[in-house]
Amino acid sequence: MKAVLTRLLQEAVAEAREQGKLKIGKNVPIILEVPKRDGQGDFATTVALSLAKEEGRPPREIASTLVSMLQGRSPLIQKIEIAGPGYINFFLSKDYWYQTLLDICEKKEQYGRSAIGTGKRVQIEFVSANPTGPLHVAHGRAAALGDALARLLQAAGYQVDREYYINDVGNQMTLLGRSTYLRYRELFGEKVTLPDESYRGSYIIEIAEEIKKSAGDRYLTGAEEAHLPFFIRTSYQTILGWIARDLEQFGVQFDRWFPEEDLYREKEVDAALAFLKAEGVLYEQDGALWVATTRYGDDKDRVVMRSNRQMTYFASDVAYHRNKFERGYDRLIDIWGADHHGYIARVKAAVAAMGYSPDRLDILIHQLVNLLREGKPVAMSKRSGEFVTLREVMDEVGVDATRFFFLMRRSDTSLDFDLELAKKASTENPVYYVQYAHARLCSIIRVATERGWRVEEEIQKATAADLAVLDLPEEQALVKQLSLYPDLVQSAAEGLEPHRLTFYLQELAAMLHRYYFDHRVVTEDLPRTRARLVLMAAVQIVLKNALAILGVGAPERM
Repeated sequence: MKAVLTRLLQEAVAEAREQGKLKIGKNVPIILEVPKRDGQGDFATTVALSLAKEEGRPPREIASTLVSMLQGRSPLIQKIEIAGPGYINFFLSKDYWYQTLLDICEKKEQYGRSAIGTGKRVQIEFVSANPTGPLHVAHGRAAALGDALARLLQAAGYQVDREYYINDVGNQMTLLGRSTYLRYRELFGEKVTLPDESYRGSYIIEIAEEIKKSAGDRYLTGAEEAHLPFFIRTSYQTILGWIARDLEQFGVQFDRWFPEEDLYREKEVDAALAFLKAEGVLYEQDGALWVATTRYGDDKDRVVMRSNRQMTYFASDVAYHRNKFERGYDRLIDIWGADHHGYIARVKAAVAAMGYSPDRLDILIHQLVNLLREGKPVAMSKRSGEFVTLREVMDEVGVDATRFFFLMRRSDTSLDFDLELAKKASTENPVYYVQYAHARLCSIIRVATERGWRVEEEIQKATAADLAVLDLPEEQALVKQLSLYPDLVQSAAEGLEPHRLTFYLQELAAMLHRYYFDHRVVTEDLPRTRARLVLMAAVQIVLKNALAILGVGAPERM
């Protein structure tokens, strides 16, 4: 409905300008909000206040001009009022609200979807954890965020690809292989000294035990350097397998797993640096190669090749983002952990240096997750040695609760995740509260069916006139909440904010539960029962659709 009212306002401003009633009016931003107080209409705009300064006229006078232009333009508008200093309040007709319910029941899983992204390709790169250990809870937050964002953008019509960038190059891989190799020797009774920087989680011992089981003492003789490639490869493949398994259980499927090694094998790093050199952005100093990122807003230039001829991680970042753009994406979204905040300026500068608009790259930072148990910090994982793994959380509280909790806050704010709360089968638990609302609606429809109602048939033949009996304030409030869903999906997609759906779901669930306790749906009043079944079916559809975008299930029984 926001889109309809926005168009009507734009037309009114344009016509007022043509008739000389407004001096300006081109490209006027129209902002519509839902008033917080009853009696202020269904939507309100401050456009008259925005125009007042440039027009040099009182905003109420401008509002009066616009309202006169808007009168009679749409049967969906019952009345328009001017309030306060110049707010324009729209009151929509009851027929509009009733038709909204019928539209929801007709569109079902398509309700809330839009075409604003049609024809646009987006790539989201997320998680991309180093294959040196199991996924921890911060990776889980990135996974929930990236996957929900992909689903949200798809609901808005975008073509979305999910990608995992595998950091399989560099000293970390050597360190991983050597850590496993030393643990392998230790399993045969040899006393070994682990370097301080070694990976020390029990998962390293698990890998070493598997190697011992399959290869015996084959790697006890000979030089360490000769065995390292095997230990690196085996450790890397094992851990990457764990990561893929955990993500699959978490409901996350990637369209592509992109190894950093491919950038070197395909000479893409060399090609990217050659391009920057040709553009005059690459220079040599003190035996190292630098990119002049300060020309594009970075606070200092960045090294891509050290004086020892070793490439930096930034060189890979440059080549990887060039590769992404060359694949034809209209927009790139990177999701990084809080420790990468300082990399934003340099990567955007590199994108600009390669001739692409940095506005086509969005970088979202997700903050840390504080795991709690009844308000107290959770101890480290024995398996990882340093952190609690995503698998441990999934196994304890379930995938649905884990995903929902990860998405309950803006990604750029820290998140407190109470494991005991996430397991509670009570209204204190937000995900339980929302899922129970859906299950409750399914139960209502089952009861109606058992009492002889052909629910789907009644919904299909219902008309707006049949729904006029939905005259209670709480019924009208439910309908209005449902009507906000399409605009929410669109604005959340535009703002890259899937967390807004968790707020919406909790509010809708609360409204539904209150209504359920105060009113029976299936009664002897047949016309009212029919109308209420349509309302309940519509709430069920919206709950299910919004949960699906979050990647959370909508159980029919609980």
